[in-house]
Amino acid sequence: MELNALGVLQEVFGYPQFRGPQQAIVEALIEGRDALVLMPTGGGKSLCFQVPALVREGTAVVVSPLIALMQDQVNALRENGVAAEYLNSSLDPGEARRVESDLRRGLIKLLYVAPERLLTDRCLALLESIQVSLFAIDEAHCVSQWGHDFRPEYLGLSVLHERFAQVPRVALTATADALTRAEIRERLALQQAQEFVSSFDRPNLRYSIVAKDDPRRQLLQFIRKDHAGDSGIVYCATRKRVEDTAAWLTDKGIEALAYHAGMDAAQRAVHQERFLREDGLVMVATLAFGMGIDKPDVRFVAHLDMPRSLEAWVQEGGRAGRDGLPGQVWMSYGLQDVVNHRRMIDESAADEGHQRIARAKLDAMVGLAESAQCRRVHLLRYFGEAAQPCGNCDRCLHPPQVEDATEQARMLLSCIWRVQQASGTGYGAHHVIGVLRGERDARVIERGHDRLSTFGLGAATPASDWHALLRQLVAAGRVRVAHERHGVLELTDLAKPVLKGELAVERVRESRTEPRAQRRTTPGTGSAAPGASRSAAAQDLQGGALARFEALRTWRAGVARDHGVPAYVIFHDAHLAGIARADPRNLAELARVPGLGAGKLARYATELLALLARGDH
Repeated sequence: MELNALGVLQEVFGYPQFRGPQQAIVEALIEGRDALVLMPTGGGKSLCFQVPALVREGTAVVVSPLIALMQDQVNALRENGVAAEYLNSSLDPGEARRVESDLRRGLIKLLYVAPERLLTDRCLALLESIQVSLFAIDEAHCVSQWGHDFRPEYLGLSVLHERFAQVPRVALTATADALTRAEIRERLALQQAQEFVSSFDRPNLRYSIVAKDDPRRQLLQFIRKDHAGDSGIVYCATRKRVEDTAAWLTDKGIEALAYHAGMDAAQRAVHQERFLREDGLVMVATLAFGMGIDKPDVRFVAHLDMPRSLEAWVQEGGRAGRDGLPGQVWMSYGLQDVVNHRRMIDESAADEGHQRIARAKLDAMVGLAESAQCRRVHLLRYFGEAAQPCGNCDRCLHPPQVEDATEQARMLLSCIWRVQQASGTGYGAHHVIGVLRGERDARVIERGHDRLSTFGLGAATPASDWHALLRQLVAAGRVRVAHERHGVLELTDLAKPVLKGELAVERVRESRTEPRAQRRTTPGTGSAAPGASRSAAAQDLQGGALARFEALRTWRAGVARDHGVPAYVIFHDAHLAGIARADPRNLAELARVPGLGAGKLARYATELLALLARGDH
């Protein structure tokens, strides 16, 4: 029987129809054309190559950067009755030989492989000996040196075009601006590929940014208020900060695990496995953790330190709410974040062109943090999209005050200049603001800065307000923090029109309103639901439906243990909630629940219907 795309989607994956541009992408690949796909996390990128892989003759080869992601996707495909395998370093030699043998015999429809393995002579020769239906290059932004997660091994993937010229290729990513997309095309020889760019908007995510003021305490308050009992990821800039934060959260009663590249590999693997399989764990990590993490019920992603670009912010934050249910992306941000990132850019081995691009990306990230505008509007504009205020970010929910701060800005700029003139070298933020506020500490008096005309001019303004204004002046490029001179503040040419009174300065003053806890909503209804610790998928369930859902979760946990896979590989919470809501009594009714393909029905329908019929839950 000839397979068609919609039939595969319905029979294998259990979805009634394609979403957005999925159908056009699938048809392009089935017809043998190349494609470049930008689709937000949770938007269904995997189906774009999995469906044509099952329609076309031969084996689809999926290039994926992480072992954990390969294993998750292969396990999920097997649950749907698809012949899928992976080749990576986790296999012993005997298993690897078995996979290669099955591949030669045409028994595998999708093969997942890491780029460094794919590029070996052995693997390329193996692929040349079989019929390859298509190549899918996941996380394609890794090929771009302008991108936020460059991986040198991706550069070699142009060999696919050279050695498999007739095989269609699709490159997929969740984040890439126009510059990065152009480099993906060039590096992967995809100049003729049809480009499919979906909206970068993730309406189920709430964006929140707070000024740093004891960031660990702020993080704890955020988790306790909005996400008690939820799975989440906390990103930190350094390994030591990761370990300290994980230990501190655990001490405060929040079960947290550490993950960074300096840990023992076996311990890292254990922590990742626990995070994927258990509910309610918080992973504290450097950026070594996370690409391709397929856990659908991560309810929040928090950054204790500012990412270096908006692409990184979107990519990392996109690990929240992959199931389409409410999630939150939170960040604490301070001037030192900007200083640290600029130092890393200036001290990097990159050429001036790369450094200039990196500075522009950092400036865009700082601009988002300092903007009084809706976070979503600001973010989407960066990626070339127009949007209306979302009503679901901190700026929309708690609008800040925007007030004239021209005189205070002139005071601060003047104080920076006078301190520099008096000392000949200049000083950092704390010293300058101390002079401005009239603080007579030893260093101020010793250097005679208490005799400056700006001494004490700003005594009536809290230090935190001066620091906030300084951040905004740095963000606007009027003040430079000279990291090579230990954080000395320097005026730029852009400060002159402010000092001369030719240019007004507005200050964003954060709302003093205590932020309310995140309202968990059922997508499409906008209605709040009680029970912060309840699974987000079950927020609208009550009575018998809720009891069925909990019974289904208990059943799923047992099946997942027996199969040795994370629970979400068996069924997502959203699928169980759909079953609980429908309360099907026969196979036909069960088959109408979205997400239940023929493979899962064949495997689990009898058990599910028996459990629902018992009613003892």
